[in-house]
Amino acid sequence: MNRVSVGDFRIGDKERQAVLDVLDSGRISEGPRVREFERLWAEFNGSRYCVATSSGYGALVVAWQAMRYRRGLTGGKVITSPLTYVADATSLLAVGLEPAFVDVDPIRFAITPEAVERLLRDAEPGEYVGLMPVDLMGFVADMDGMRDLADRYGLALIEDAAQAHGSLFHGKRAGTMGDAGVFSFYIAHNVQAGEMGAIITDDLETYRLARRLKAQGRACDCLVCTRSTGNCPQMNGADPDADVDPRFTHDLIGFNFKTMEFQAALAIGQVGSVDEITAARRANVAYLAEGLADLSDYLQLPPVESDVSYLAFPVVIKSNSPVSRARVRSHLESLGVETRPLFGSIPTQQPAFSYLSERYAGLLPNADFAGSHGMYVGCHQYLERADLDQIVDAFHSAFRAS
Repeated sequence: MNRVSVGDFRIGDKERQAVLDVLDSGRISEGPRVREFERLWAEFNGSRYCVATSSGYGALVVAWQAMRYRRGLTGGKVITSPLTYVADATSLLAVGLEPAFVDVDPIRFAITPEAVERLLRDAEPGEYVGLMPVDLMGFVADMDGMRDLADRYGLALIEDAAQAHGSLFHGKRAGTMGDAGVFSFYIAHNVQAGEMGAIITDDLETYRLARRLKAQGRACDCLVCTRSTGNCPQMNGADPDADVDPRFTHDLIGFNFKTMEFQAALAIGQVGSVDEITAARRANVAYLAEGLADLSDYLQLPPVESDVSYLAFPVVIKSNSPVSRARVRSHLESLGVETRPLFGSIPTQQPAFSYLSERYAGLLPNADFAGSHGMYVGCHQYLERADLDQIVDAFHSAFRAS
């Protein structure tokens, strides 16, 4: 039976050669390919700076730790989405910040400025220190509204664009509209490298902090090391007998989220194809939406929009459906169509956050419903027309079986 995967990555001659070139170079830890990827990703998004990390989670942790140092934060709450991958919440906890959740738009799955402001209006001074909208499934949050709120209430603003490589909001790339933007290049994402992340920003100090923090907080923050020339800015003016080496001098509390040349080499090959990848995914979403339109009484289908770079094809099983999500997913899997649930609402549906369940009970109806009724299937660029038809037929079969 043909299996239609949620995500795929094809290893062709170009990818094999990229990995072999890394091996032949004798340098597999961070080096010239990581720097080249950072340059290309910043250029693609129209940002000044990019810092690559070992994962999207690592990028989140480093970005928020950079905000702590940049703004002198000693703690506080960050408003974010309950309907997302759990890394958004756990990354905040990792740096001593507390996630606070507001409900999402039921169609685009993003938190709204209206919901955020309702929370801020009733807050104690200094209670909230940050805002992290999440561009789930490629749908960009209302970043104009988020920027306005961040400026008015003095909040750090980080945009999680991990699932929205190449998406646009009023002509601006996803990830470019906050103090920093965070991406993941996980294997199922729009741009893939296996495991890698990135932070983009236009702020030089945030960039320098992120470079240091991802490398255990060491003093080095130069793009190109000049230590061998005798002109290291960290050593200039130092006592010549002190024998200071900035690579082993740590003046910040940081992490080890450096990446490797292999991932960067694979990602470099895809950066130049983002527009083609996005177009293929969008065309697949449009085809699936048309093929399933006759099931719209029971399925909430995603809007097809020209500015969205779709991670996957999300559907929400409506409350009047004769078939439960569990049965739809089981039926599709039996017919070779891989499915995944729509993450779940973190404070009410994720066991690790059960300590928050009473606090948020009844406050997140849209996130709770999408978390228990939402699911997604693949729309990636490697799918053929026969694969798309297999998805459409499997959905129809699931409802006929009811």
